[in-house]
Amino acid sequence: MSNATHDLITPHGGGDLVDRRADDATRAELRDRHAAGDLPTVQLNSREVSDVELIANGAFTPLDGFMGAADYEAVVTRGRLASGVPWTIPITLSASEAQASALKTGATVALTSPSGELVAALELRESYAYDKSREANNVFGTEETAHPAVAYLMGEMGDRLLAGPITLLKATPPAFPEYDRDPRGTRALFRENGWQRVVAFQTRNPIHRAHEYIIKCALEICDGLLIHPIVGFTKGDDIPADVRVRCYEASMQNYFPADRVALSSLPAAMRYAGPKEAIFHAIMRRNYGCTHFIVGRDHAGVGNYYGTYDAQKIFDQYDPEEIGIAPLKFEHSFFCKHCDGMATAKTCPHDNSQHIFLSGTKVREMLGEGKRPPAEFSRPEVADILIEAYRS
Repeated sequence: MSNATHDLITPHGGGDLVDRRADDATRAELRDRHAAGDLPTVQLNSREVSDVELIANGAFTPLDGFMGAADYEAVVTRGRLASGVPWTIPITLSASEAQASALKTGATVALTSPSGELVAALELRESYAYDKSREANNVFGTEETAHPAVAYLMGEMGDRLLAGPITLLKATPPAFPEYDRDPRGTRALFRENGWQRVVAFQTRNPIHRAHEYIIKCALEICDGLLIHPIVGFTKGDDIPADVRVRCYEASMQNYFPADRVALSSLPAAMRYAGPKEAIFHAIMRRNYGCTHFIVGRDHAGVGNYYGTYDAQKIFDQYDPEEIGIAPLKFEHSFFCKHCDGMATAKTCPHDNSQHIFLSGTKVREMLGEGKRPPAEFSRPEVADILIEAYRS
């Protein structure tokens, strides 16, 4: 059905946004069948619940469910769906051999939350085996379980994948209700603000001066900015979402024009897939209505598994028209003492002795000691929030 979003950028794949949220009658029927014990059940973990909700609200358009074998094979081997549409991250639901053998193709399967609450239903069309090692190497670039996504794939996922369209029955209460906007919500906001060219900033960290610089560069060519932080699963040593959101609020209140910037949370799980995840993140932001996407150094990276600018180079493997959203590729930015301002290697002629760089380790040490990093690195309002968080 039409969703009146085509006055903005079209959703990925060129069609309408997917909507797999149940109407009242369907919800009541499936809840009754589940309560009566008529439906086989698969319990989801928190990452899978997140994927279900993002399929249902259209963030993963054109997917309408968990990937079948043809799409899975194409994504892992070619970075595309079977139809040829670019897609780089498998969206799958796993089960053990015993679980899968107990399910019949064509069955409606109840999908429950980790606490056992009914959240969705799956129309089971396929159950198939897959090669975990090949997925690890092709998607994440390694089989080492020191990589968090590989550890999850090898240690927590079952040996078979269940595929078919899903129907969402109950969404998880949002962690940040005031910033909870699905793709239809952000598109409505952009129309209301009159934004045609919208740049998305993907973040799982607070905004420091380097981020602020590249964001403002992007704002020079766009009508509006969507700060769109991941608030689903992140690594244990990443800064918690509530702390990050407070940092974003402080940055917006003090250093950005209020009528040109919006904050909205993205309840997705990080995969830490580097370049493959950069494409995936761009595709999602297209579905949210953005026309441009900032790709900095080591986007979605972890450890030393990816080259510094691999996440930028991967966009060259696709026709810009088929990705649809334009990547804005920025080099590492820094404060140059000689220039007396923020710059990158593209704009600053001076050597590293004039540049202020701080390692993440050094910054964490300073925050833990209650010390603000240099003003050239972090705004004081942001630093104070982080100091409070580290002390607690």
